[in-house]
Amino acid sequence: MSSHPRLARRLTTLDAVLIGLGSMIGAGVFAAFTPAAQAAGSGLLIGLVLAAAVAFCNATASAQLAAEYPTSGGTYVYGRERLGPWPGFLAGWGFVIGKTASSAAMALTFAAYAAPAGWERPVAIAAVVLLAAVNYRGVTRTAGLTRVIVAAVLVVLAIVVAACWAPGAADPLKLLDGGVLAHGWYGILQSAGLLFFAFAGYARIATMGEEVINPGKAIPRAIVTALGIAVAVYAAIAISILAVLGADTIAQTPAPLAAAVTAGSWDWAAPVVRMGAALAALGALLALIAGLGRTSLAMARGNDLPRWLGAVHPRFKVPHRAELVLAAVICGIISVADLRGAIGFSSFGVLIYYLVANAAAYTQTGDNRRYPRALQLTGAVACAVLVVTLPVESVVAGLLMFAAGVVYRVLRLRLWTARTS
Repeated sequence: MSSHPRLARRLTTLDAVLIGLGSMIGAGVFAAFTPAAQAAGSGLLIGLVLAAAVAFCNATASAQLAAEYPTSGGTYVYGRERLGPWPGFLAGWGFVIGKTASSAAMALTFAAYAAPAGWERPVAIAAVVLLAAVNYRGVTRTAGLTRVIVAAVLVVLAIVVAACWAPGAADPLKLLDGGVLAHGWYGILQSAGLLFFAFAGYARIATMGEEVINPGKAIPRAIVTALGIAVAVYAAIAISILAVLGADTIAQTPAPLAAAVTAGSWDWAAPVVRMGAALAALGALLALIAGLGRTSLAMARGNDLPRWLGAVHPRFKVPHRAELVLAAVICGIISVADLRGAIGFSSFGVLIYYLVANAAAYTQTGDNRRYPRALQLTGAVACAVLVVTLPVESVVAGLLMFAAGVVYRVLRLRLWTARTS
């Protein structure tokens, strides 16, 4: 890859941690608990632990691989280097399709909180255009805006926790209302797969490995740090809103954090929570666009996407063509999308991505091995289990999109062979 124009190394370890947090503590914390409660009731607490455990396995695999391959593309590059072109392509394709759907969902979530009724889609499209322009101007601007958004969202989440535990608001008995096994283990596993959607943001750190200063040390440290903070935040929010609302109420509301705040004596904080949700969605969308651009850049370099997408802007040092094309695709999805099942569809693609990451990390030896192989084996098996327990419509849609990707690559390889023969 040395013949390709390079991205500039401008991100510090703190920048990388914040970009990961901006992806993980995004709109998922305001929305993911509703489908998780529908699947598992109070068992979502077990689902959250399982999702965090799988995320830890995947994070250590990504950290170990990123230390050896500090370049853009994340698991697309790792899969190609360690397992071969096809596993790498499947990882990259899973990331691109899953996170493109996530980007549309984040934009629509922002608009749901911030736009007047009937203006949700235009406002969502405007948000994508604005954040694509921020990314276009350079990765340091992306990191700077992410820093502000993450700080604001963490303040809002602290207000939510405080409101839930204000006198008279929480009832600890509601934590286990109905029993954690009332929906069975299938429901718990499905909730884990849905909640995994919220933890997958650390992938953005690895995909930006070509822009991090001292990546061999900074990326592994940033991945584990960002994940640890996100797990603590999600656990605090889950316990707090369950203690106020109970699982049944959470399952029935699309905005459980706002509902938990208004259920107590801090109803004045509901508008603050809505603003926090909008900001969180913007932060996640900003990081998603950046990560998608870098993975598409790597796939173009590997001839798995059109090569003209591999261009790097001579001044801003960003994959500007890839980011512009992806922004256009996201806007197209927003104009027609139904958000039902978007979280499950995204989880399908990203779980395949991490299955490949665990398999690739399993093959590493010598000085490149930082974590036991048992973690990678556990992560790969867990990803496969969570994939098949996602909602049926998400599994079917995911399989169809991967089939389309396989057909696309076969045709592209045949055309390439015909041109070079």
